[in-house]
Amino acid sequence: MVKIAIVVLAGTESHESLGRVVNALELAKELQENNDEIKIVFDGAGTEWVPELENENHDAHPLYNAVKENIHGACRFCAKAFGVINEINDTEIELLDEYDQHPSLRNFIVEGYQIVTF
Repeated sequence: MVKIAIVVLAGTESHESLGRVVNALELAKELQENNDEIKIVFDGAGTEWVPELENENHDAHPLYNAVKENIHGACRFCAKAFGVINEINDTEIELLDEYDQHPSLRNFIVEGYQIVTF
């Protein structure tokens, strides 16, 4: 079994960014279907995606929902910096602050995860 941490850094400002988050979620779905161990993290501008994808009217919501159980969380510092902390607090997504109010990517490495960024 492989262990993959998927880190979404792409913001919501462009069509290209939508492609990146969809590709991240598609990878998560493929890994999930193969019973691999996955953790998805929204970091940096990627934290903006949580409220967008939580919206049931968003085209990527079904894909997001299909892999939601594998979402490890979103960066607390970045959620605040990008103005989405209140929206994320209204979801089930955990705000991560393991290292200086950011998720610890080192912990993933120590635990044997490969890190893939989008």
